[in-house]
Amino acid sequence: MSGLDPITLQVMLGALRAACDEMGAVLVRSAHSANIKERRDASTALFDEGGRMVMQAEHIPVHLGAMPSAVAAILDESHEPGAAWILNDPYRGGTHLPDITVIEPLFHSRKHPARPGARGSSSRELVGFAASRAHHADVGAAEPGSMPADSRSLADEGVVIPPTRLDGDTLRELAARMRNPRQREADLRAQLAAGRAGAERVEALIERFGLDSFRAGLEETLDYAERRTRARIAELPDGVRAASDVLEAADGDLQLQLEARVDGDELVLDFSGSAGQHEGNLNCPLAVTLSACYFALRVLTDPDVPPCEGAYRPLTAIAAEGSLLNARAPAAVAAGNVETSSRVADLVLAAFGHALGQGTMNNLTLGNDDFTYYETLGGGQGACPDADGPSAVHVAMSNTLNTPVEALELEFPLRAVEYALRRGSGGAGRRRGGDGVVRELEALAEMRYSLITERRRHAPPGADGGEPGARGRNLVNGEELPAKASGTLHAGDRLRIETPGGGGHGNP
Repeated sequence: MSGLDPITLQVMLGALRAACDEMGAVLVRSAHSANIKERRDASTALFDEGGRMVMQAEHIPVHLGAMPSAVAAILDESHEPGAAWILNDPYRGGTHLPDITVIEPLFHSRKHPARPGARGSSSRELVGFAASRAHHADVGAAEPGSMPADSRSLADEGVVIPPTRLDGDTLRELAARMRNPRQREADLRAQLAAGRAGAERVEALIERFGLDSFRAGLEETLDYAERRTRARIAELPDGVRAASDVLEAADGDLQLQLEARVDGDELVLDFSGSAGQHEGNLNCPLAVTLSACYFALRVLTDPDVPPCEGAYRPLTAIAAEGSLLNARAPAAVAAGNVETSSRVADLVLAAFGHALGQGTMNNLTLGNDDFTYYETLGGGQGACPDADGPSAVHVAMSNTLNTPVEALELEFPLRAVEYALRRGSGGAGRRRGGDGVVRELEALAEMRYSLITERRRHAPPGADGGEPGARGRNLVNGEELPAKASGTLHAGDRLRIETPGGGGHGNP
């Protein structure tokens, strides 16, 4: 135990949450790209000096569960005050290349009392890290927007950044290798500003409580989250549950298998038997698979537990190296972060009897040499035993907003023809699944498009007799496209996306 009284601990917990939230607000309000300032496709978190995540803002689940791997990648480096780090390499702490992580080491000046006849001294001590991750609208792939539907290796997906010290020259050099370099540079500077905000708030906490009490409070926060999570797992009946599902690759379905074992206050998620590493881009680094498992664990247990490393201690995830869920470099991963992560979360929830939501982020990328636009689209959520599923929401591993029509038409050569609920797309049941959306855009200039979507061949299943939600559809000028597709839009062409509905719950 930390020795901190419960009130002081709750004050510290609230301050840590507020610090992460403020980091996110600084990032969103300082960014230039619509993807961050409008859709808020960014996340922030704080870590202790050992690289353990001690708090995160409630931002993007797929970012946050994987961010500890990014901090682990730079943990043993030499750190100095004000010397930040940058990376996006999926096999060295990243997820997919557009998600760039910036990590700021946090230092505290510890004052040492003076000996008789001598001056006092001070030393700078590493106390933790502030990290932000943001999806950048382009990272230099041949396909504008850097989310190609048909990439086959990491080199096809853009600029790979290993863990690197981030100074002004490095920032400008990296931005120059991407489209709209001034916007890329501005967004990276926004991430640096978020790190500085985190540093200021942590320093204020240490000044208030003292460094020893601050560290003790972090330790107790982790232990408290672990105790609460274990207590909720222990309420689940012991035993083995199984689930299977597929991913819709261009050349056929890829099988995923899960065996979930509850034993007392521990949960094991074993994905043995799932498909091997694929030649396309549905592969996941292990960090992304873990991220999806962490999200599902919170849904199944206690979503109000402090979101930190302690909450994930009771979980063990098993995925064979060289498989789709634990790929080896240089496998392509653009879709793994967004679509495969969604299916991993689906598998865990299905194993415990949940009706499933749309199960896809409906990734849409548009662009040319002058602009890049990226968006994920909401759809239907699965119903619960006591409530209908919500409609037109981002489901599972995505938690972004849409790009408002006004911002879209002002900034890009696009016209919104239709944006509406896809009524009746939710699955029937005693409780009905949520409805998807319809988003139809007209190109006002020539541009490339890239679509990375799921649930176009297989509908989101219901539970306990509930019917599945409607499958999604992608169309260009009325002609239906496959789940993964890319091509060119000419001025006047219309691209239409109809997102899936959620599964129903209970016999209708």
